[in-house]
This record gives sequence, C-alpha cells and structure tokens, in this order.
Amino acid sequence: MPPLSRADTSVLGRWWWSVDRVALMALAVLIGIGYVLALAASPGLSAHLTDPRMLAMIKQIVFLVTGGLIMLGLSMLSLRQVKLAALGMGIVFYLLTAFTLMHGTEVDGAKRWISLPGFTIQPSEFLRPAFIIVVAWCIAEARRTPGFPGKRAALCVFLATIALLRMQPDIGMTFLFTMVVFTQFYLDGLEMKWVAVGAGLVVLAGIYAFFFITHVHTRVMMFIHPPKGSQAQTALMAFGNGGIFGLGPGEGQVKRFLPDARADFVFAVAGEEFGLFFCAFIIAVFAAVVLRALVRLLAEPNLFVVLAAGGLIAGFGLQAFINMASSLSLIPTKGMTLPFISYGGSAVLGTSIQMGFLLALTRKRHAGDLQ
Repeated sequence: MPPLSRADTSVLGRWWWSVDRVALMALAVLIGIGYVLALAASPGLSAHLTDPRMLAMIKQIVFLVTGGLIMLGLSMLSLRQVKLAALGMGIVFYLLTAFTLMHGTEVDGAKRWISLPGFTIQPSEFLRPAFIIVVAWCIAEARRTPGFPGKRAALCVFLATIALLRMQPDIGMTFLFTMVVFTQFYLDGLEMKWVAVGAGLVVLAGIYAFFFITHVHTRVMMFIHPPKGSQAQTALMAFGNGGIFGLGPGEGQVKRFLPDARADFVFAVAGEEFGLFFCAFIIAVFAAVVLRALVRLLAEPNLFVVLAAGGLIAGFGLQAFINMASSLSLIPTKGMTLPFISYGGSAVLGTSIQMGFLLALTRKRHAGDLQ
C-alpha cells in the first residue's frame, strides 16, 4: 500500500492526517499487550479447542480484534456524528442497564449482566462513553445557547444514571461516573466553593459506604489489616516472584491462586510472567495516552470537545490507576478492569468505543467543523 499523501482528499487520507497518530499507536500497543497476556494465559498448544481456558483465550482475542476495528471506525466520525451516536447508545444501554435489575444474571449479589447464548454483556460498560459525551454536550450547550438549562440537564442525567448503578449495585462504576462528571464541571469553570462541596460529598459518600455497605466495609478492613492469603497479598507475591525480568509467558505459578487473575489482577500476572520492566512499560503507555490527550486539548477552542474528551480520558486514566494501584496494594481492592488488558468482552468493547470517540474528538478540524 503506497503511503498516504497530504494532498489525498479521500476519507482515509483526511482521517490519517487529522487523527492523533501517537495516541492511536499507544492504544494499539495496549491492545497488543492484551493479546500477549491472553496468549500467556493459554493452557498450551496441545490443549483441545473444547478446553474452557482455550475457548476463553480465543474469545478474548476475537474481542480485542473487534474492539480495535470499532475504535478505528468510530475515530472517523465528525463531531455531529459523535453526538448522535452517543445519544443513541446512551438511550439503548440505559434501558438495558435498567433491564438487568429485573432480568439480569446475578453474580456475587450484583445484577450487572445480561446472559446471551455463549456470552454475557454488561450494559454499563457501553453506557459509560455515551454518558460522558451526553453530559459534555448538555454543559457545552448551556454556554452556546442562552437560556438552555444544560447544566441542570447534565445533573439530571448524572443522578438518573448513578441511581440505576447503585441499585445493581455497582459501587465502582458509580464512583467512576461521579469523578468523571466532577471533572467535566471543573473543566467548565466550576467555582472553588463548589469544588470543595463536591469533594466533601464524595468523602461523606465514602464514609457512608464504609459503614453501611457490607462488601465495601470488608474490602477496606482487609486493606488495613490484610489476612494471610488474601488476594492483595497473593498479588504482591506474584510481583515478587516475577522479579525484574519475569518467569516467561505462561510460567507464572502464584497466579493460580488468584481467583481474578485474568481480570482484576491481570497486572499482577504481567508482573510475574514478564517482570518489573514490562509493568513499567505498561504504566508508561497508559500515561502516554492520557498526557497526549491532555496536551491535544490545551489548544482546543471547542468547549464540547474539551469537556467530552476530558471526561473520556479522565475515566480511562482513573480506571487504569485504580486497577494497577489495587494490584499493588496501594488502595483497597476494587473489581475494576485494566483497559484493553483485563479479560472480558464488555470491558474491551466498551473501552474501544470510549477511545474511538476520544480519537474522533481530538482530530484536527477546520474552522467549519467546530459545531
């Protein structure tokens, strides 16, 4: 394939010279790391295709490939198309999230999944990127259209969403949504007194969760006084066992004692099998995606783009931080996946949509494309 010229006016040519290629390559690297860790979890070449572990590996690779294609497709959208796509997705997946309360599959006391033939879907993973863009749209429209109650509409969307998530319950996703909306209002110029009020409410919500939500209380107490053989201690053993260079793909031993090795504690698996340098590389790639997006937004004149892209990258970065920090016992454990790397179709596809929207929003645009 010949290299694309800057004079190329085709859809592909315009996309290539306007998209943030550095962020695109960093995201591709994360998908590649997810692929490597999916292979590392393989039971071996001699395993039959009916082996559940082999089937899980194949499914994860299919999800990663599909997610990459979705991300590329969404990155080609215009701002108007991003808004319309997010609005349609938001309505559909809000209804599906509500559907889980009545007919969802219950796991560990939470109804977050819908069972379909051969797989399950977690609608809130797909609701998240749509929610972030709709909230940004409402806030930005309040400034663009005098008299439009955009901020009140954004708060209504936020309250309706977290009420739904709280009923599942999904405390982690509720916290993530809350912090993203807080970030978006801050980027819009929220006064410091309201920042203080918001921070106080988050602290009060945390105190309430500690005293009145059993599994939150349990996880915090296990973080303060970790019992022998806990997941957090086992994860630290995995990092120690891997050392600087790791034991090699598929050679991890401690990971066998981690019940969520492929999902919540996949970072510990990476540490055991590939070592300290590889984990540092993963952190650097996540940091590169976040910092690249923030640098891109510094010169962005469109408030909607700043709020939407800022919210998307804040959610992405915070999710990665929570997963890696909990694996390292820096914070209490929380069932939150590592974007593109943890096992799970809904998580991979939801993050792919989120990053596809981000790439579309941060593309270079002409003056006539700012609406």
